[in-house]
Amino acid sequence: MNLFEVIHDAFQPFMDGEKRPLNVMEVSNLWFFLLGTETSLRSEEIHYNLSEDPELKQLLMDIRETVHIPIRNEIREFLIKEGIPLPQTTPEKPIGDFPNIPEGAALNDEERANLMSYNLASGVMYAARGLSESIRADVGLLFSKIMIKKTMAGLTVKDYLNRHEWLRVPPYYKG
Repeated sequence: MNLFEVIHDAFQPFMDGEKRPLNVMEVSNLWFFLLGTETSLRSEEIHYNLSEDPELKQLLMDIRETVHIPIRNEIREFLIKEGIPLPQTTPEKPIGDFPNIPEGAALNDEERANLMSYNLASGVMYAARGLSESIRADVGLLFSKIMIKKTMAGLTVKDYLNRHEWLRVPPYYKG
């Protein structure tokens, strides 16, 4: 069973018929999510260039290629099709290896990995907001797919953090 197919099948009965125009909340949520995705891509490009751990570099590249670029492309396509102007973004950063950044001038691998985890979790929460505020089923489906992609990527990052003993865990509650 493919989770994306299950979600698509759940939304499918509601996507038949005439589509209403997008409402202002749907447009705002999609527009800002696209802008946030572009910003995440720039951040991951910089983190890739500065990371020392080959596994973290691969994780950054995988999330870029399988999560953020597909999400960006799908939202862009959707907004263009609906006639919504796209947000202005910054150009992509060159991918390379820049090991000569002085200590203290950039995040270390532990900080980069934790920031990536935080950004993925924030993306899930913002997508949940977009889903809850959507009226059109196609918008709800889009945000549902985003939530799954970011959740799955977040689990992978959490495993990475845990294996490196970098996972930040709040204190345990003993009531």
